[in-house]
Amino acid sequence: MLHLTYSNRLVENMIVYEFYLPDKEKGDKLVGILPERRNRKERVDHESIMNWIRTIYDNNKDMNNIFYIQVEL
Repeated sequence: MLHLTYSNRLVENMIVYEFYLPDKEKGDKLVGILPERRNRKERVDHESIMNWIRTIYDNNKDMNNIFYIQVEL
């Protein structure tokens, strides 16, 4: 089992979202990683996850193409 530390505490089964921009020639390009820190899982939805990438990725023409995958570490 993989164990990570986050803010100097041990984290097990951490969920992160990896954001990618598709590129058929070079392969999908990783553009961001969001660690899920919310305790209330009912607050997590597609729109709230995509709002985060909009705040850090400023190329609006690519926003409709960006996709994410949920990864459990």
